[in-house]
Amino acid sequence: ARRSLASPVVSGVLCPCGSPRAAGAGPGTGTESGSGGGSSGSCGRSLCEASEQDRRLRALFQKLDVNRDGALCIHDLAVGLGRLGLHRTELDLLKIVKAGDKDLDGQLDFEEFVHYLQDHEKKLRLVFKSLDKKNDGRIDAQEIVQSLRDLGVKISEQQAEKILKSMDKNGTMTIDWNEWRDYHLLHPVENIPEIILYWKHSTIFDVGENLTVPDEFTVEERQTGMWWRHLVAGGGAGAVSRTCTAPLDRLKVLMQVHASRSNNMCIIGGFTQMIREGGTRSLWRGNGINVLKIAPESAIKFMAYEQIKRFIGTDQEMLRIHERLLAGSLAGAIAQSSIYPMEVLKTRMALRKTGQYSGMLDCAKNILSKEGMAAFYKGYIPNMLGIIPYAGIDLAVYETLKNTWLQRYAVNSADPGVFVLLACGTISSTCGQLASYPLALVRTRMQAQASVEGAPEVTMRGLFKHILKTEGAFGLYRGLAPNFMKVIPAVSISYVVYENLKMTLGVESR
Repeated sequence: ARRSLASPVVSGVLCPCGSPRAAGAGPGTGTESGSGGGSSGSCGRSLCEASEQDRRLRALFQKLDVNRDGALCIHDLAVGLGRLGLHRTELDLLKIVKAGDKDLDGQLDFEEFVHYLQDHEKKLRLVFKSLDKKNDGRIDAQEIVQSLRDLGVKISEQQAEKILKSMDKNGTMTIDWNEWRDYHLLHPVENIPEIILYWKHSTIFDVGENLTVPDEFTVEERQTGMWWRHLVAGGGAGAVSRTCTAPLDRLKVLMQVHASRSNNMCIIGGFTQMIREGGTRSLWRGNGINVLKIAPESAIKFMAYEQIKRFIGTDQEMLRIHERLLAGSLAGAIAQSSIYPMEVLKTRMALRKTGQYSGMLDCAKNILSKEGMAAFYKGYIPNMLGIIPYAGIDLAVYETLKNTWLQRYAVNSADPGVFVLLACGTISSTCGQLASYPLALVRTRMQAQASVEGAPEVTMRGLFKHILKTEGAFGLYRGLAPNFMKVIPAVSISYVVYENLKMTLGVESR
């Protein structure tokens, strides 16, 4: 059987509750040392003395620091863990060093090592809590079967017992917190499946701009086909959300193209003008093509993202943030390039006057015959450039908010609840839109320029200069008010529809 690091090294470092163990407290006995008059921690034991905790942690550090240079490199970990009966692959050891290496010198000093252990143990506790369905402080074979079923994996109870045996030290065929922690404490966890499942982002939130980095799916979700159900549910939610907020989206396009210092367009005035010109139905002009492009764009982006992940050459199930940004941005660029003519059609349909075109095909034929194929790629460059700030800031803000919540508030579960999830998604999407908005405005004006008779052909650089000269920096943010007005209803609607479609498609909500 595989030796545990617990005895005698790790068991004495931390209490089963995750707080430092009191000096002299027995390993897992639940008793306090000395008199019971002292202040107690979350586990009911006396608070550990800082010096005793430091001594125990240093003892573990020194056992692993083979060459006695005050830092742990991959070689130190390989030899030190091997002496303790724990054999890790070089990739595992590299992950441990990368996870804790704050100063990027390729090794862990004592402070980095302690921080890694504490952060890693907190993640392990979240997983243990999610597996402990009976909430009795122990995991049995039935709970493992049920938890894996929740992740989309079906295993037999005999297979679950094999998993238990690898961690069970006392032969009870159950695992308590100490056994779980000691087995996994110096084993890297890149991204816990339970946390991934709770913190879906791009499949849930649709605010009209599909520039977010795709969500990660676990191996189990990909193997069992749950991934396409998530994508279909996300696409359906996006279609309903975009349709409900289409009047605000059309108003944004009109303000981006026609509003200026001399033609100041307000929200109420814009709606009044649209209804007067084409009736209530005109509020939804351009929405048909906007909904139609969801399916091909999502499918192409997901397939491109998976291929780019393989091209990057990582053999990790989950990518690190900078790898996700690179793969997601490239996948977004490929998807946008593929469906960009539909983006131009959407803008032209939104700007059309009553009776100008009989439908989408008529509009496409008209553009092709009068302006040529090149017209379908006007504004392409600012659109591509806008992917990087949007996706980058959206991902960075979302990950920051997610990690802040997990560090501060995740005690018994990684489930953030609906409100936290919606708030994080709304804030990150809004920040991403704000950063890329000037490029989106220039793109829209370039797409629309040929719809104005006699309008001169302009470049992206020339248009930026013209807007700054005639309207100032404020001119780059025209239409921002209706754009932000639609964010909260769009996110709320897409979430409600997404959850209902998931149930219809047989995807269990966690």
